[in-house]
Amino acid sequence: MVAMERPGQIIACGDFTLRRWRGQSDFDPAFRLIEESLDHLRPWMPWVASHGEESTRSFLAKSDARWDSGDAYNYAIARGSTLIGMCSTYRGTEPRGRMMGYWLHPGATGQGIATRATAAMVTEAFSLPDVEYLEIAHDMANISSGAIPPRLGFTEVRREQVTPPAAPSDSGTDVVWRLNRPAVPLNDTVRP
Repeated sequence: MVAMERPGQIIACGDFTLRRWRGQSDFDPAFRLIEESLDHLRPWMPWVASHGEESTRSFLAKSDARWDSGDAYNYAIARGSTLIGMCSTYRGTEPRGRMMGYWLHPGATGQGIATRATAAMVTEAFSLPDVEYLEIAHDMANISSGAIPPRLGFTEVRREQVTPPAAPSDSGTDVVWRLNRPAVPLNDTVRP
């Protein structure tokens, strides 16, 4: 049996790190991160409505299982020992594509962290042989989330109606961005 390739469990991003969730041992910091971010997330994240201790424990347990199966690679974004956000890449509807998502603690916004974390995940995702493209979807009204894909070279490919809107501030229209695997591996590109 051939072992499935996986992205790195720890990804250094300068002044912060992406790290694989550590199961139930991450419960306290994960729960605190979400609790402190509820008002910031509520307008855009439908899962916030059912947030609680049980949902956090379930997320952490599912993160382990989904990592092992290759269905999703969920990361905590950490600055030192403090969690400042979450990001993930997960299987899309087509076998050669993956979706990406991200969110930050309100105290970590406006610093380029979400853009740099997503860029690091792009590099890791394209290191996997079965990934041909990545997509990011966000509600059309979520301007902050929508600023990240074009910065990283994603192209808007479609708009989809979401009925009913999933979260309180949702417009009901998702914008979907796509980035195809580069012809030259990202770690082999010429950098200035």
